Amino acid sequence: MNNSFSVAQLIVAWVGLDWADQKHDICLRASGSAEVERTVVEHQPEALHSWVADLRRRFPQGQVALALEQSRGSLFYPLMNYEFLVLYPLPPKALADYRKALYPSGSKDDPTDAQLLLEFLRQHPERFRPWVADDVQTRQIALRSEHRRPRVDDRTALTNRLTALLKGYFPEARGWAGDLAAPRAWDFLAQFPSLERAQRASRLEVLKLYRAHTRRTPEQLEELGEQIRTALPLTTDRAVIATSGLMVQTLVEQWRVVQAGVERLEHQLRDLFAAHPDHEIFPSFPGAGKARAPRLLAAWGSDRQRFAGADNRPCFAGPAPITVRSGKSEWVHRRFAGPSFLCQTFHEFAAPSRLRSPWAKAYYQQMRERGADHHAAVRALAYK
Repeated sequence: MNNSFSVAQLIVAWVGLDWADQKHDICLRASGSAEVERTVVEHQPEALHSWVADLRRRFPQGQVALALEQSRGSLFYPLMNYEFLVLYPLPPKALADYRKALYPSGSKDDPTDAQLLLEFLRQHPERFRPWVADDVQTRQIALRSEHRRPRVDDRTALTNRLTALLKGYFPEARGWAGDLAAPRAWDFLAQFPSLERAQRASRLEVLKLYRAHTRRTPEQLEELGEQIRTALPLTTDRAVIATSGLMVQTLVEQWRVVQAGVERLEHQLRDLFAAHPDHEIFPSFPGAGKARAPRLLAAWGSDRQRFAGADNRPCFAGPAPITVRSGKSEWVHRRFAGPSFLCQTFHEFAAPSRLRSPWAKAYYQQMRERGADHHAAVRALAYK
């Protein structure tokens, strides 16, 4: 907070910017002036950079504080390249609550939001921390880690959809294909999307597919072939079989594309992480693993002065608890505000740390004995 206050003393103008796909509403108030100026900038690179250039010509000295609702994306990335702009990404919920306090009717308007952002920051600069960019290498690791996670979730969703489809018309395939997240299953389902297709295949076709992926004895392969030949269909409805088979093949194709993307991201992450100056620190954390170690590195970032104390990081990320007191009542609940991916990172690191760290295991068990459920105990461990 002290750092934010010292920055605020150098501010020559305050700007609130409400961004949108087509245009951006902007409110500006020069330091020492009571006048609020409003303008609209089209969402075009030339228009945005022209506005920033005019801003610099008008205020050639000092810094301009700019409040907006995002910390990355189509607007934040170009603005972060200007050193005289001090960017303050405000949480959308904070702005929504501020708007609700001033406009209980629930009305909302982009120009009004721009002015609210301006006044919210100008009146409470000590409550917000200016955004400081990590170095390029750390940001690359952070962005790739964040993009990897949704692709992994896509992969899980595709597997679940495959499972649900197969249960409805070809349940035997789940055993014959094996793990639906493995290449053998993709090849099996692409070649034999229905029991009828599998039974029409020659013995050589079936043996060739399995020999490409597994090391089974001739007896095991013969037994598997016999199971396929003698299996009875769950349904004989041609509409269900034909449609489900087509969808299974489509999902398999999507699975291959998503998996290829995940593998590329993971390969690049490994190279970037290995070349990072801090790469030896985070794998030493118990249970970090190859996927979570880069995420932990990105969570701490390269700006080691960002947080004044140890408690500030978990408060920002989310594992820190919230205490609520009202009259004689007092209760503690989880923190809902904060970057969800950061909170997820610490939560997912804490859970497997129990298997590698005796202290973590003992603390988790202590929380369970006190009555906390699994996730509450893991959050407490993440905070510690």
